[in-house]
Amino acid sequence: MSEAIASGREEGVLEAEGPPLGELHAPLRDLVVDRLRADILSGRYKSGERLVEDRLAEDFKVSRNPVREAIRALAAEGLVAVAPRRGATVAGFSTAETREMIEVRATLEAMNARLAARRRDPGMIATLMECLNEGQQRAGEGDPAELVRLNAHFHDLLAAAGHNRILGDLMRQLRERTNLVFAPRSANGAAQTWEEHRAILEAVIAGDEELAALLAARHVLQAGERHLERHLEERAAEAVAGGEAGPTASAVTLEAAKARSP
Repeated sequence: MSEAIASGREEGVLEAEGPPLGELHAPLRDLVVDRLRADILSGRYKSGERLVEDRLAEDFKVSRNPVREAIRALAAEGLVAVAPRRGATVAGFSTAETREMIEVRATLEAMNARLAARRRDPGMIATLMECLNEGQQRAGEGDPAELVRLNAHFHDLLAAAGHNRILGDLMRQLRERTNLVFAPRSANGAAQTWEEHRAILEAVIAGDEELAALLAARHVLQAGERHLERHLEERAAEAVAGGEAGPTASAVTLEAAKARSP
């Protein structure tokens, strides 16, 4: 899954990407939700970072009300944590929690891909192919909001192709909790994500249940490992910035972080 966004920080202030949301024609609350979600998933706002209503309203050129509503909506998705006196922050998971979510999602995605290959619904396959083609085209354009939307849309369509409502509901809830883990952060990552999507869909079209399940599970596990690697590198960099010295401090700290992770 691919994700890249320029961070644009100066003295802790972020400059919003794209046109002012107040100038776009759509429900303002939905626009703010989409923009803030994309900024979080792209890494523009880091795990644990405070989300200040006034600053976000100024960045997005909107009033505080749609920002407040967007924060509530993203808290319900698990992307934002709201605590008394501390306010809203970008949610985060421990390494152990992340691994547990990756394991569960890999199992469910594999089960769903197996069912999709068994059903082989022609209408769903055609819709999935349209989404796949658009995703691969957009992967090189570096639009994080659109990549996040298309990636979620592909997985929603694949869940629908399995024609199992109970499994679909479970996957939807889990996907909301794991969005931070599986969001792409680079153009290379986006291209790789959509190549993996193509391989899964080809197995579904061929009716190869075993291959579809294997590729879907591998897709989730590899995306999860990429996230964990990034997370450990960020922790190592923070430790170095906090005072570790020496030319190999970063590498040493990264190895220590890996050794501590389960």
